Amino acid sequence: MIEVKDLFKKFGKNEVLKGIDLTIERGGIFSVLGPNGSGKTTLIKCILGMVLPDAGQISIDGKPLKNNFKYRNEIDYLPQIANFPGNLKVSELIDMIKDLRDAKATKDEELIELFKLQPFLNKKLSNLSGGTKQKVNLVLTFMFDSPLIILDEPTNGLDPISHLRLKNLINTEKEKGKTILITSHILSFVEEISDEIVFLLEGKIYFKGSITELKTKTEQPDFEHAIASILSSSYA
Repeated sequence: MIEVKDLFKKFGKNEVLKGIDLTIERGGIFSVLGPNGSGKTTLIKCILGMVLPDAGQISIDGKPLKNNFKYRNEIDYLPQIANFPGNLKVSELIDMIKDLRDAKATKDEELIELFKLQPFLNKKLSNLSGGTKQKVNLVLTFMFDSPLIILDEPTNGLDPISHLRLKNLINTEKEKGKTILITSHILSFVEEISDEIVFLLEGKIYFKGSITELKTKTEQPDFEHAIASILSSSYA
């Protein structure tokens, strides 16, 4: 379980998080949504320990994160942009990440097969398309067996078949009792896969709950119109 209590973060004079309170129960798929500048990326990076909040507390399974970095071994993270040396071959990168993570990779061969990456294992990263790089990054993320998975725009560059394979993979991990946090601007993907959404606006949580509950709250017939209703009422 992730607990965020009264979280504040400023960058200069820009107050990005304004007293966030959030509880994410163990197990399930939670999508963090919001327009650019809403604070969703900062919130995710605070959970990862990549950004230190100015005030407030984050704990995972009852253990505060402050001055405790071992918890990051229990998180698999897919960044929106992953920059690795272009002269590395795909197989070399996979081996390097295995060595860097002090954990056993149990599913790399299975994931390579899932995303049909065998023909690319001996190719340099600089020679890969954006979509193939994203598939490699998905292998790096899912090849460990951590209880918490954080995915930042995981569908970027994926073809429709890989998109479907990713969706099935995420649901398989959910069935193991894992907690999966996702940020995505693809509303159809969010609607298909999410148990709950967390919608941020101007550094505060506007809504947390199921998509059905959001449609009821906004009195809209579908998810897309519900999101549009939030934004139009907030920026009118």
